[in-house]
Amino acid sequence: MRTEGTLTRVDRLFARLDREPQRPAHIDVPRMSRHRFVLLSATLAFYLSIVWAVVTTSWLVRLDWQIMFFRPYQQWPEVHAFLDYYVVLGQRGPTAVMVAAWLGWRSWRQHTLRPLLTLATSLLLLNVTVGAAKIGMGRLGPHYATVIGSNEMGLGGDIFPSGHTANAVVTWGILAYLASTPTARRWLSALSAVIALGVGLTTVYLGTHWLSDVLLGWAAGLLILLALPWFEPLIARAEAALFDLRDRWRARRGRRAPVPAPVAPVGAPAVFTPHPSASKEAPAARETVGAGRTPRTPAHLTPGRHTARPERTPSTPAGRRRPPYSDRSPRGTASSARPLTGS
Repeated sequence: MRTEGTLTRVDRLFARLDREPQRPAHIDVPRMSRHRFVLLSATLAFYLSIVWAVVTTSWLVRLDWQIMFFRPYQQWPEVHAFLDYYVVLGQRGPTAVMVAAWLGWRSWRQHTLRPLLTLATSLLLLNVTVGAAKIGMGRLGPHYATVIGSNEMGLGGDIFPSGHTANAVVTWGILAYLASTPTARRWLSALSAVIALGVGLTTVYLGTHWLSDVLLGWAAGLLILLALPWFEPLIARAEAALFDLRDRWRARRGRRAPVPAPVAPVGAPAVFTPHPSASKEAPAARETVGAGRTPRTPAHLTPGRHTARPERTPSTPAGRRRPPYSDRSPRGTASSARPLTGS
C-alpha cells in the first residue's frame, strides 16, 4: 500500500535533482586566475577612463556630437525596421526569459541549481552597478540634449552607461561563462561578443545613446562577467541552503502527515466473539418459538411423500379449479356412446 501523498510543485521541481545530488565531475567552476585578474584590472581602468573623458568634456564628447549630427538612421533607412527588432536582444526582460529557459534545462540535465543561481547573481550585480551609475551621473540622451557640445551630465538622465549594451554583454556572456567544454566556451564567447557589439551599435544608429554610453556599457558588462568567480562560493552556499531548506520542509511535512491505520494481512482468519447477552438470550428465544408446535419431520426425509410427477388439476381461466363432471364417462367405454336413432 502506498503511503506517500500527491507530489506538490516543489516536490516535482526537486525530483529530478534528487537523482544525482553531486555536480558532474566534468563541469569546472571558473576561478579568479591571474589572467582573469589582469583582464579585470584593465577593464576597470578602461571604465574609469571613459567616465573621466566624459566628465571633462574631452574629444570623446565631441565625437558623440558629431555622430549625433550625422544621424545614421537617416543615412541608412533601409535597415531601420530590422534594427528595431534586433535591439530587443539587449532588453532585460525578453533576454532574461530566453536565457533562463535554456539554463533551466541545463540545471535539469546537470542536476544542479548553479546555472540559474549564477544568472540571478549576474543580473543582480547588473542592476546594482549599472543602475547606480545611471542615477549617479544623470546624463541626458541625444534626443534630449540641451546645449551643443556639452556632456549633458547631472541633468537627471539615465543613459550613461547604456543598459541595453551592458545587459547584452552579461545575459549572453553568461552562456559562455557556464559552458562545460573549452570549445563550447570559445564559440559562445564569440557569439555573445557579436550580439553585444551589434546591440551597442544599434542604439547609436537609432540615436538613443551616445557612443560613449555604449563604450561604458561594454566595460560595465565585462566587469561583471570577469568578477563572477569571486561570487562562486556564495552561489555554492546558496545552492546548499536551498536544498537544506527543501529537506527541512519535507521533514516537517512528513511529521504533520496522518499515519495510516495498520491493515490486517489478507490471509488471516477473522475471529468473531459472540456478545455475552446474545448467548444468554438466544436459547430462550428458540424455546419460546417452538413451545406451541410439535416438531415436524423434514419433507425430504418423509417416505412416500414424493412422486415421479405431481398430478395437477386443470384450472379455469379465472384461476379456479374445474368442477367435476359426474355425467362424463371415461373415453373408449360403451356407456359413453350415445345411441343412434334413425329419422
